[in-house]
Amino acid sequence: MAGQTEARAPQFAYTESEVKAARAAAERSLAEDLDDRGDITTRLFGEASSAAVIEAAFVPRENGILAGARVADEVFTLIDKGTEIRWLIGDGEQLVRGRAAAVLAGSADAILAGERSALNSLCHLSGIATMAHRFVSLIELASPDCRLRDTRKTHAGLRILEKAAVRAGGGINHRLNLSDAVLIKDNHIAAFLDSRMPDRDGDLASSELEKRFRDLVVAAREQYPGVEIEIEADTIGVVEAAVAAGADTVLCDNMSPPELGQAVEVARGRCRLEASGGVTLENVSEVAATGVDYIAVGAVTHSAPALDIGLDLLGLGSSKGNE
Repeated sequence: MAGQTEARAPQFAYTESEVKAARAAAERSLAEDLDDRGDITTRLFGEASSAAVIEAAFVPRENGILAGARVADEVFTLIDKGTEIRWLIGDGEQLVRGRAAAVLAGSADAILAGERSALNSLCHLSGIATMAHRFVSLIELASPDCRLRDTRKTHAGLRILEKAAVRAGGGINHRLNLSDAVLIKDNHIAAFLDSRMPDRDGDLASSELEKRFRDLVVAAREQYPGVEIEIEADTIGVVEAAVAAGADTVLCDNMSPPELGQAVEVARGRCRLEASGGVTLENVSEVAATGVDYIAVGAVTHSAPALDIGLDLLGLGSSKGNE
């Protein structure tokens, strides 16, 4: 946190890796914005820019869910540890249009230098949290036991923070990287299994696919104990093979609600089901109502619109020279 940030006990807690990611994001953002010459516009005002003390607030222009507060803290810690930030709400809590989320006090040059870096992260990550919250609200109404899961469809260098924002919005995280879980997707099947499948009728081909899946599940449990094993399926036949093979989860890709209902009957009590592909705010309730355990929505991270948040000047404090 910034040097004199007020201690709070927010509902959302950052993990150690997320704290490190927040610091790294702040460093990258400031490196883009401030070179050796710094903020030349503010410097035009001479000594007044460094002597002036101002109060300001992060104020949302629309309702949403806050995420990214830690990045904003890190930005001002890096610029000037004397900048005070008092958060009025924490990550995962409601942003109300026109109501301040945080109040800042410090030197004018420090606050103005960090304004854009802090806001970029707050707007982007709060946008993700807000979209996640919208999906979660609809899912919970249709099926209280169903959960929103994110994907690896994230922006380069921001995955950890974007996934944290999904959690702030009420979703849960799928694998962070390729070593977090086994996920046998359609391209794995096409690259490694299809060419080896015997030319038989559908029932026998499904039986052979089940055998291949079972071998992979056994190998995965031996080599990576405790890791989730998930298999992607685009037909009920593949769902049946994956369930029979002992997968922990079956990812039902681009299936219609009636097909998902069939998949739920196949998997009931044997493994979890995750729906993915083409899920929107308009149809997510229908998808959740089929009884699947998870719904994966890539758009939550790759297409969430930024939430409009601004920095408003509240007033001037005593100049440093008069303290």
